Amino acid sequence: MSGFIEGEDRTQATLFPERIDDYVAEDSPVRVVDVFIDDLDVSGLGFRTEPNATGRPSYHPKMMLKLYVYGYLNRVQSSRRLEREAQRNVELMWLTGRLAPDFKTIADFRKDNGEAIRLVCREFVMLCRKLGLLNNTLVAIDGSKFKAVNNRDKNFTRAKMKRRLAEVEASVDRYLTQLTEVDATETDDDQGAELERKITQLREEMARLKKFEVRMLEAPDKQLSLTDPDARSMNSRGTGMVGYNVQSAVDSQHHLIIAHEVTNVGSDRSQLAGMAKQAKEVLQQPSLDVVADRGYYNGDEIRACEQAGIDAYLPKPKTSGNKAKGLFDRSAFTYVDKDDQYECPAGERLIYRFTRTEKGKDIRRYWSSACPRCPIKAQCTTGDNRRVSRWVHADVLDRAQARLDKQPDSMRVRRATVEHPFGTIKSWMGATHFQTKTLPRVSTEMGLHVLSYNMKRAINLLGTEKIIATIRA
Repeated sequence: MSGFIEGEDRTQATLFPERIDDYVAEDSPVRVVDVFIDDLDVSGLGFRTEPNATGRPSYHPKMMLKLYVYGYLNRVQSSRRLEREAQRNVELMWLTGRLAPDFKTIADFRKDNGEAIRLVCREFVMLCRKLGLLNNTLVAIDGSKFKAVNNRDKNFTRAKMKRRLAEVEASVDRYLTQLTEVDATETDDDQGAELERKITQLREEMARLKKFEVRMLEAPDKQLSLTDPDARSMNSRGTGMVGYNVQSAVDSQHHLIIAHEVTNVGSDRSQLAGMAKQAKEVLQQPSLDVVADRGYYNGDEIRACEQAGIDAYLPKPKTSGNKAKGLFDRSAFTYVDKDDQYECPAGERLIYRFTRTEKGKDIRRYWSSACPRCPIKAQCTTGDNRRVSRWVHADVLDRAQARLDKQPDSMRVRRATVEHPFGTIKSWMGATHFQTKTLPRVSTEMGLHVLSYNMKRAINLLGTEKIIATIRA
């Protein structure tokens, strides 16, 4: 092999064995994992730190946590793969002290310490704030759908159930018709027996679907998932997906995830205030600006943000039915605050008439008596009067729109900020996304993904040396 780089003889003995520490680079991310977790007060976070009084001693929670954080940092999420890596990966040998738990022990640790693991993710966000990596004035909020361990065929909604039952009934009718034709000709007994077998199978399938329908209708949201009972069918970019809706509040400066939450509610309408308050609590600021897309537009949520000292920037959905009909939409009517009236495109005033409650909200109603003789009435309404509704707290929405008009670039900032973390984490997860089942365990898994994302991002920005020095300070 002359002329090539040659390795050492694997059977060569050495007088002074090399230390395992010599195999781990000084700037390796595994050193950050080691120092960060060693510095944690794991008992205060909820991990069990008291050893068993009898039986075999358990592994220390810090060691198990190091194993998981290293695994997610290097895209090794499976407990079985972590078991193998602990036996052959030099960095993991260094990190765990050459301990190699079996896969069941590894999986049980994640299952039994979900809440504590999620708090570790929050602790690293606090470290990022200490390192000066967070913008304390502006965060972007968004949600993304992640696939659950539940096939679409094993999820039932009322529409799906109705369609499946109709398909089975149609197949039964078709086979019954064919069976009648076979009986009339009396030519092929085998074909008749095969048709009877298929009809029996379909009737059994119909009985099975009926049982599922009963369970589905008992659920609050009228959905049933057989593999992961908490997974729900959601709309994702125009197609259906059985999964979870992951919400995140992302720092606008370095794209670090400040707060996150996993929910099985497909809509973002009721998520804005909760995520904004979590971000504000983490940043420990008296006020905060948040940007979100129009999917979060909800008057109650925007008002809750304002009451908490949070200014929300988000556009109003464009869902005017009148505009689709070729009529003036709501934006053509200008509210005159000092008179509490609306001015229509014809220059007439719509005056306040009464207040009523709609879907739990107090709504004020306005219209003008001049509508019947208005020359442009055909462009405005097909009824006797064009009526305009206004929420009693609509001034909150007016202020939100005014803020957005002053900073029209906010939506570009939102898109450039919050899309990056989701895309990165999904690429790490692979095609299947989540590997665990039920909402609490999926939340734990997402917490580990967010922790590993933030850690890798911080290391790329500052390097391992500065982070380790800050933790030890």
